[in-house]
Parts: sequence; structure tokens; C-alpha cells
Amino acid sequence: VEVKIEVVIPEKERSKEEMSPNGKASPLIYKVNGTARHYHLEEHPIASNPYHNPKDMVEASVCHVKDLENGQMREVDLGCGKALLIKEGGEFHAVGHKCPHYGAPLVKGVLSKGRVRCPWHGACFNIGTGDIEDFPGLDSLPRFQVKIEKEKVYIRASKQALQTQRRTKMMAKCISLSNYNLSSTNVLIIGAGAAGLVCAETLRQEGFSDRIVMCTMDRHLPYDRPKLKKWLFLQSMDSHPEQIALRPKEFFCTYDIEVLTEMQVAAVDIKSKVAVFKDGFKMEYNKLLIATGNTPKALSCKGKEMENVFNIRTPEDANRVVKLATSKNVVIVGASFLGMEVAAYLAERAHSVSLVELEEVPFKKFFGERVGRAVMKMFESNRVKFYMQTEVSELREQEGKLKEVVLKSGKVLRADVCVVGVGAVPATGFLKQSGINIDSKGFIVVNKMMQTNIPGVFAAGDAVTFPLALRNNKKVNVPHWQMAHMHGRIAALNMLAHGTEISTVPFLWTAMFGKSIRYAGHGEGFDDVVIQGDLDELKFVAFYTKSDEVVAVASMNYDPIVSKVAEVLAAGRTIRKRDVDTVVFLSFRTGDMSWLTGKGS
Repeated sequence: VEVKIEVVIPEKERSKEEMSPNGKASPLIYKVNGTARHYHLEEHPIASNPYHNPKDMVEASVCHVKDLENGQMREVDLGCGKALLIKEGGEFHAVGHKCPHYGAPLVKGVLSKGRVRCPWHGACFNIGTGDIEDFPGLDSLPRFQVKIEKEKVYIRASKQALQTQRRTKMMAKCISLSNYNLSSTNVLIIGAGAAGLVCAETLRQEGFSDRIVMCTMDRHLPYDRPKLKKWLFLQSMDSHPEQIALRPKEFFCTYDIEVLTEMQVAAVDIKSKVAVFKDGFKMEYNKLLIATGNTPKALSCKGKEMENVFNIRTPEDANRVVKLATSKNVVIVGASFLGMEVAAYLAERAHSVSLVELEEVPFKKFFGERVGRAVMKMFESNRVKFYMQTEVSELREQEGKLKEVVLKSGKVLRADVCVVGVGAVPATGFLKQSGINIDSKGFIVVNKMMQTNIPGVFAAGDAVTFPLALRNNKKVNVPHWQMAHMHGRIAALNMLAHGTEISTVPFLWTAMFGKSIRYAGHGEGFDDVVIQGDLDELKFVAFYTKSDEVVAVASMNYDPIVSKVAEVLAAGRTIRKRDVDTVVFLSFRTGDMSWLTGKGS
């Protein structure tokens, strides 16, 4: 028996027009207070479907039908590229073998109930269609048709798909931008991060063909914020923000998604459905998504406004930090994810790196004391000096520039650069008089469909609290990159009245000194931590429990245990503290996944 795989484009997607209904997307210009502003739209030829060319196809026999058992995956080589061959339920499937997000090998991921989960960051893909079902990332996997002949498995695939290992889902385009009043839109998205972009893309993927406008205070089109620190510290000084863009400028042109940069919304009038911008411009909307994220907290001490004191928020901030910190003395305030990651990246570049933190141990509230101490030890072995259980009392200057950081403990630290990472607050101040429900901490309150208390107004991302199914629908704030993606998708589907509720399992990661900690679940309020492995060797898995139930898991050098546990939690199953030893043995040491479906012991 031979298995063949070929790229299949659904007929309804093939029939979609290759050009925008208005022929080409011309630049749109409007004037506010006499100043011309440009939407990010420009003429851009839309490429025809690359899979229509038969010369682009390759076919190869990859294995015998008995080479794979049900529930197994294998990377197979077609000569000009690889595919992931999967057998589940007696059927063969073939898709791209690399996760489109950061290129993780999916063969090392988790296969469960018709989808494969990335071992690194938890993105999930349907094995039958290749479509992305959970995030992070924007693109889906290419799908290849599998045929069996004479007990051999053949794959027939596009060479281009094998090389790119990604597929952007077909999208609708705006019917005719020329028919719209420039001061009105069907959908207005405030914020151009992951939540806002995924919302816009999902609307187009679902066939929405009315006008979509995104607005952002940033100078740039949406970019990959988790890549911000690492990318800038590893690149040369003349690198450009476009290198971490989530989508190129041409993408927004092609799919008629308008982006207004350096535009701040000052107020929202929910009765008249109008957003008022800081410069006086007003835009009417039919549906509204608020995805403004958060604002970094500033220090409250003397000298906080001094030159060379930074919150890393934009590419420009990070570029200045790395330029000024090279071979200099750096003080980082706050052992947050931001603070610790920046410390790790600067440790080899700066003359000295000092980290000031109010808590006794980094990450204590998030990862627990034992994991926090293991991470702290790793940092200390890489020349990072910690000053714990103290705060900054003053920043001193010399000739207008930072010279010293004075701690409340009395210690004085030499400092040429200070990076502040002491947390953030939701960027929702402009909504205080709007009538939109905001809680006591400033978070926008939404339901499982990302709807606010105002009809037609949705909210997503770091600025919201929402019911988390994993924690019995407790209202939580989950400021993770993956969750922002899913929020945006759920909001878009419910703008279209699909009635879709959010049920994803939170997944995050952090990278320091070449090592990654992966985390799934929501461990807020955990009362115990069960650790398997060796903390000293930085090879461990930690299970966070509350009242005997596992609510979160973290690991280092133990892939893909976190993705496996995420699949268990996503299936609605409960892991008890007494089950931890069995979970680790079956999932990691034996590779047996039967306990996911409840068929194993």
C-alpha cells in the first residue's frame, strides 16, 4: 500500500476572486486639523494561487502502511522538503512538519483527537485540514493529500508548500472602499497587537467584506512583542522593526485591513457609536473591539524622569537600551518576565547587570519559591547580581545623565542605564466615562464571548478579565501572547453572531540563557508545588495544585510534557495530585498518550 499526499485547495476557496472588488487598493488619505494622514494601503499585485502549477508538484513513496500505528507521527522526506505523516483512527494525514510560529518540529509535539499541538509554545493544528485551532501564530499548516496504493504510502505535495511550511487561510476583501465615508467604519479595532490583528484576520477568513479599521498609538504595523527583546539584542544596530512584523505592509493592502498608526483614542461615545481621537478626529463604528493592552508602571522615586531610564515598550526603546548598555553598568528594577529576560540578554553585553526586586525570590508568586531559586542560581552563575527585598529610593544624575541607583537598603549601585519592569496597568483610562463596565483594577469585564456590557462592543487581550473554564469560570486576567490571539478570534466570531465561547488553556513561555520555561494552565492561588526531575540540573517539571487539583504545570528541558498536560486540561479532564507520578511516567518516559482519552490506567 502506498500513501500519496497532494495539496488540496477547497473549491469554495479556489473560486474566490484574486483581485479586490475595487480592482486595486489605492492609498486612502483624510485630513485631520489640516494634516494629511495615510492609511496603510498601497497598490500591490495579488499573486495567483501557487498550487495551480503542476510543475510545482512532487510525489514520493514515504513508507509502508504498517510502519505507523494509530496515534503515531513521522517526519518523511520527499526529496525537496519534509512533511509530517500522521495515522489516527486508521486514517493517514499529512501536513507541514514545522510549526509556522517559530519552526518547532511538530513530530515532537502531542497528537490528540484530530489535532497536533506544538511542543514549544502550544499552538494546535487540525490534522485533517492543517488549520490553526489554538495559538500563538497566525498561519496554518499546508495540507497534503494522502493516497495508499499497493500497501505503500505516497505523498504528493507542492514544492513551495514544502519549503515555506505555512499556509495563510483564504480571506475575503472589502467590497468597495470607495463607497465608504472615511469617518465611518463597520468594525473599529482600537489596538494593533495580537488580539486586534487576529480579530481582523478572522473576520476576513469568515467572509466579512465590510470595512475594517485598526488604530494604534504605535508608529509601526503590528509586530511580535515576545520577539522584541530577543530580536533586538541579537541583531545589528541597523536592524529594522519590519523584521519582527506579524504581517508585511502588503498583507494589509491585499486584504483591505486599514491601519492608522500614531492615533490615540481619547474617548468612546457608546450611544452615538463614535470613537473620538486625541487630535479631534471622530470615527463612527458599528462593531467595536477594544484591545489596548497595558501601560508599564513607572517608578515613583526621585529622578524617575531622568535620561537613560527606560520601559521597554517599542523597538526604539529596545534599540536605545542595547546601544547604551553595551560595556556599561545596567540596573534592572523588577524581577518580572520583562526584567529577567532583559537581564539575561544583557548579561554578556553589559559590564555589569544588577537586578533589584521587592520579593525574596524571582517568580515566587508565579513559579513558586523552589523553581524561583533555581532560576536565580542560573542567573547568578551568569554574572547577574541580585538585590532582593528592597526598592529604589532615588536615581542620581551627573551632567543630566543617570549615574547611580540608590536603594532603600542604603546600597548605592553604579548605573549608566536603568530598565524598569515593575508591572503594568490596563490601558483603559479613556473608557472611565463611557459606560463600559470596568472593574476596580481598571480591567474591562467581558463574558465568554468577549462581549462587554454594551451591545456591539467587545474587548480582548491584556486589558480584560474573562471567565476561565479551566478554573470553574473564575474571572481572571491572563496577559499572555497566546491568550490575546484567542481573544481576538473569539471576539471576531461573535461579531458575526456565531455564539462561540472561549475554552482555551493558557500557555506561555520565557527564554533565558538559552533555556526555556514552558507553562500551561492558570496557577493563581496555588497551595502546593509537586516537582519531578532535578532543579539543580534545570531539568524538571512542576505541577501547581490547589485543593488537590493540578491547575498549572511548568517545565524546563522536559518537552513536551507541558503540551501534553495542556491537552489533558483542554479535554476537560482533571489531574489530581496523586496522579502526577503516573502522568510523568506515562507521558514522558513511555510516550503513552492513552491516558489523554481515559483509555489507559
